[in-house]
Amino acid sequence: MDEQQETVPVVVVGVDGSEHSLEALRWAAREAGVTGARLHVVTAWSYPEHPTPFGIVPGLPLPPDPLAEAHRILALTVARVVGDPAPIEVVAEVIEGEPAQVLLDASRRAQLLVVGSRGHGTFTGMLLGSVSERCAHHAACPVVITRRPTDGP
Repeated sequence: MDEQQETVPVVVVGVDGSEHSLEALRWAAREAGVTGARLHVVTAWSYPEHPTPFGIVPGLPLPPDPLAEAHRILALTVARVVGDPAPIEVVAEVIEGEPAQVLLDASRRAQLLVVGSRGHGTFTGMLLGSVSERCAHHAACPVVITRRPTDGP
């Protein structure tokens, strides 16, 4: 990393494709535009696994190259939400690992971490998802947790 890149502030945003994460991406893009920060869009990725009597096996059907598909979907999402070409500097990255830990690791190199209040978790009725809650408590930088306008007070 060169010296100029080290001095540019970074806004990290976690995106999982949920409406909450898309709102977080919109908010983070506006913030990066106002502050002149680089926008680092992060998607955590792992092979989907399902418990069976024979152990944990990958979920089926999988696309031929699930990692390439995750990259493709993230690029399309960033282009749709931020713009193509983007009016700000954007780095989009798919990182293998558990979502909260991936974002906590990324927060070490950021001035701000932005996450949605809920994601694609099992308990969609929760006010605050487990990833956003863990990030709020353990991130190495300030955290903004966005809500969709339709979520109400």
